[in-house]
Amino acid sequence: MIDWSTFPLVVGAALVAACLLVTLFSLALRVGDGDAGWRRPASVGLYVLCGLVVAFGIYLIVPALHAFG
Repeated sequence: MIDWSTFPLVVGAALVAACLLVTLFSLALRVGDGDAGWRRPASVGLYVLCGLVVAFGIYLIVPALHAFG
């Protein structure tokens, strides 16, 4: 049976995650555009955070990753 009362929670979580991912990626693009020495490592760090957000989302979606045995 589908628990429709949790639907708004799922929609809200998806909206927040999508906004976070787009914000991190666009910030990484913006920070990486420049000549200062600190910009490239900061941009790479933001790209790594994007990858971690995506990996966490895949972990939450795929039930086989939750099995311990």
